[in-house]
Amino acid sequence: MDINIEGIIQCIKQGDENGVHVQLQQFNKEYAQCFFFDAEERERRRQRKLEEFKEHKVREYADSDSDNEEYKEENRGLLLRQNLSVVLARFIKTGVKRHLLRVSLRSLRILSRDKKILGHLVTDSTLLTLAKLAGLTTSDAGSEATDPDFDFYDDVIASLAKAKVLQSLRAEDEGEANVAEQNEECPLVDEDLKSGTSIVNCGDSIHEMHRGGTHQKVLERGRKDRRESKMDGEEEEDEEGELGEEALRKEAMKVLCNVVYNSSWAQERFSSLRLLSGLIQLLSSGVSCSPPSSVQFYELRLMFLITALRPELSAQLRQEGGVPILTAILESSLDVQWKEQYECVLDLAAPPVSLEASQRITEILKILFTITYSTHKQEPSEDDATLYRHLAAILRLCLMRRCMLPEDTDELQGHTVNLLSALPLQCLDVLLTVPLQPDSKQSLGVNMDCVHVMLTFMERRLESGEKVKEKLTPILNLLIESCRAHRETRLYIRKHILPPLRDVSQRPEDGTTVRSRLVRLMTHLDTDLKHCAADLLFVLCKENVRRFVKYTGYGNAAGLLATRGLLGGQRVRSSSTDAQYSSDSDSDTEEYRQVKDRINPVTGRVEAEQPDPMEGMTEEEKEEEAKRLIMLFNKLSRENIIQPMGVDEEGKLVPMRGLEENLLAEEAKSELENEAESDKEDKD
Repeated sequence: MDINIEGIIQCIKQGDENGVHVQLQQFNKEYAQCFFFDAEERERRRQRKLEEFKEHKVREYADSDSDNEEYKEENRGLLLRQNLSVVLARFIKTGVKRHLLRVSLRSLRILSRDKKILGHLVTDSTLLTLAKLAGLTTSDAGSEATDPDFDFYDDVIASLAKAKVLQSLRAEDEGEANVAEQNEECPLVDEDLKSGTSIVNCGDSIHEMHRGGTHQKVLERGRKDRRESKMDGEEEEDEEGELGEEALRKEAMKVLCNVVYNSSWAQERFSSLRLLSGLIQLLSSGVSCSPPSSVQFYELRLMFLITALRPELSAQLRQEGGVPILTAILESSLDVQWKEQYECVLDLAAPPVSLEASQRITEILKILFTITYSTHKQEPSEDDATLYRHLAAILRLCLMRRCMLPEDTDELQGHTVNLLSALPLQCLDVLLTVPLQPDSKQSLGVNMDCVHVMLTFMERRLESGEKVKEKLTPILNLLIESCRAHRETRLYIRKHILPPLRDVSQRPEDGTTVRSRLVRLMTHLDTDLKHCAADLLFVLCKENVRRFVKYTGYGNAAGLLATRGLLGGQRVRSSSTDAQYSSDSDSDTEEYRQVKDRINPVTGRVEAEQPDPMEGMTEEEKEEEAKRLIMLFNKLSRENIIQPMGVDEEGKLVPMRGLEENLLAEEAKSELENEAESDKEDKD
């Protein structure tokens, strides 16, 4: 990175506004889509090279001259970025003109992607300045002078010149011994965090600065960055009009988002400076704006970051009416029209949700999840129940609507499912109370359109096979709770996942059906995921052990049965679940009944007939073989290679020794009781 920071400082010092504007614009254009890796990325890359050398056995690995030169350039780039951030942080506080302020904020936004230069952006003075520019507060940023401080700029230039001299001197005699010192950090940076000092002092050496990298990677414009409006470099600058003010607020919001995301200290100061109240007021005032401001997306992004990273701010947002405010913004973004109290008008011919609206909606759903996830197991008050039912009715619309891009639709439905799983279960009845339409899915006369969408969504997630725990656990939990609470939902889902068994020639986990995919998850390495998949199938079987084994095989079902103490085939105790299941039976198909006696209960399929290994043996030979097997099992048990297990009265697996001891203890207790009764009868 070759930043002419001296030229920028000289232009600022001399009041050359045009020169500052031109040079910052050039910097922004060159690095608009670049990200500066930190030292961890550099170390990972070197480790990969080392592994490649070892694998191919090309030569012994050693740091090359190019690596050393690269490291020197990294530290130089870090030093330049730190000083540029110092200068710009001070520059934006001096009352500069709008066009200079905007280009400076863009530069700060690019720089704030690097965690190593944030020390001078997280002082109270700078945070308040950014908050004021973003519209979060109207208070002054501090008592810093608005006049140019020539000594300040001279000190920065002097520090850069000194660093260059030190770098050239060390380049001549620097050896491998200095590599160990590269992990040290400059203590002055932490002092700057506390005192608000704005100069990077490099009196010792470049190698004592924070380890950072100038590794640059072009950022691909992802879903979060797609905008229907013009890109940053193409936006018109209106210095006097509303667009110019909105553009300034947007840039300041982007800088705050980067700083809050990358700095725990900034998160703490955001809380202490009570900036959340200003953000809440800003969002509340924008509810009635139509169309919404382009800054609203970044306001929502900042609110999500700060509430997700600071639990006390999440609680504050909930207490200050965050749920109704965000629900109103969600309602406005979807252009909701109400048919009944808890029924939104669903126009299937309506155009898909726009890119910009889908991004705002996604952020709203994420924030609502962070402030409501703890309400799932709570009994809501009457007012809260009304509010959550109102929200659930809107979420039904989120599930049913489509976006312009398929991936946006999937993301929208995913965040909707997450939020639904966080709301009190009794408030989700509005999803099923919608009147039936001619083309509606139904079960026992109840509208299943919403359930069908969730079922289809789960199937897509099962097929994708990516990040299965994060993507599948919420929808599985939601379907489990819904099936327990509503018989109609359970019957509808069971028809799709567990249709009547006809072909039992393959194992339950083999194949591409939804049932086989879920059965495969029952033996997944992740405990939470396998329990969720097993619980869903178990609930669909009305928590009947025999039926559960029938559809999954005893080998796959053993994990859940052992956890619940059902290995002995007992029925679930009524006190262990709130579900109320009907008494309907599970009728077998004709095809299943014909092969039922030949099904292996462990594998859950009809196994090919195997030859009898004892065919042709006499009774004496069979007895000898049995004794030999017993001796082998005893030997393995004594050497703790295997441990014989049994099932106790509660249906749980216990070691056979413990089971025998329990039986002996019970027998002894029974004998004592019998003797006591006999003595009592003799006395009588």
